[in-house]
Amino acid sequence: MTATVRQLFSWRERIAALEDWPDVALDADLVDAFERIAMARPLPPLRFFTPSFRAYASEELAACGKMSFPAFSVTGGRCALNCDHCQAKILEPMIPAGTPERFEERVREMIARQGLRGFLLSGGSNRRNEVPYRRYFPAVARLKRDFPWLRIAIHSALASPEEVRRMAESGIDVAMIDVIGAAETIRDVYHLDRPVADFEATLAALASSGMAVVPHIVIGLHYGELRGEWAALDIIARYPVTALVLVVVTPIYAPPDKPFRAVPPREAAQIFRAARERLPDLPVQLGCVRPAGRAKFELDAYATMAGLDGIAYPAPGIVALARAIGRPVSQAHACCSIALEGLRGCRGAA
Repeated sequence: MTATVRQLFSWRERIAALEDWPDVALDADLVDAFERIAMARPLPPLRFFTPSFRAYASEELAACGKMSFPAFSVTGGRCALNCDHCQAKILEPMIPAGTPERFEERVREMIARQGLRGFLLSGGSNRRNEVPYRRYFPAVARLKRDFPWLRIAIHSALASPEEVRRMAESGIDVAMIDVIGAAETIRDVYHLDRPVADFEATLAALASSGMAVVPHIVIGLHYGELRGEWAALDIIARYPVTALVLVVVTPIYAPPDKPFRAVPPREAAQIFRAARERLPDLPVQLGCVRPAGRAKFELDAYATMAGLDGIAYPAPGIVALARAIGRPVSQAHACCSIALEGLRGCRGAA
């Protein structure tokens, strides 16, 4: 293809030609920069993730089964840390696990009656950012024994090597952990007296466990400022993880006396680009949590153009954008941390 032809069909021209394009003006310089990068390194196919954690509707993607991949919280809506960015709100849509016996019984019922294919095990933390999973591991082991095809993910939080070993032995498929790269963010936002090294130590234990490991980075975690994100990328690059999930802090959860700045999508796109450049062969996903409305569309558009491999709950219009810039698309009704089949560079996922 000649340079003249390429110019006639630039990304900006293709976007301008789309019908029903939202009333959003993307940063022209950033679009051009992403296009230049894509010309040197072709973009991979793009997968859209629509798990049943919450309701989702789109004219571009099929609806997900109501309970094909739900999330359970072993602490209900309780979290001792009550971090400033979350205030335990992320636990609200999850199903309270109840006792281990009730949890196991409910999963078996959902498999029989609703076609359950997998689930996320999560929960609130104690004051050391540890989640009390241990008493649930025997139930998980029995479920995996009887339903070996069941896909199970867990939010590990911080965990000792012994706790990681128990996770792996129970049959959990995928472990997720938020990696924080700034000590002041751990102290001020998480209200936690533990160093960055503890997050790396847990990641190291998970990476040697035999489970697939999918670390997360919360962009703008330090009250909407970019602070430890690049350091977190450096930590993750040192270990053989399966994929990386990026999310963007949602300031609506913040307490009134500790407001968060809304992360401008153009700034978040710097982390999209850095992740793609530093981890070129690792699947990088844009996860569930990010601001709504116009900001969500811009974030999803930049993630699509930056070459991220997957997007959870994409904004309307993003499927058309992906196709316009030449990215084949597919859909998975599961958590983006676990539905990794077919993605380039995937290590450890089934």
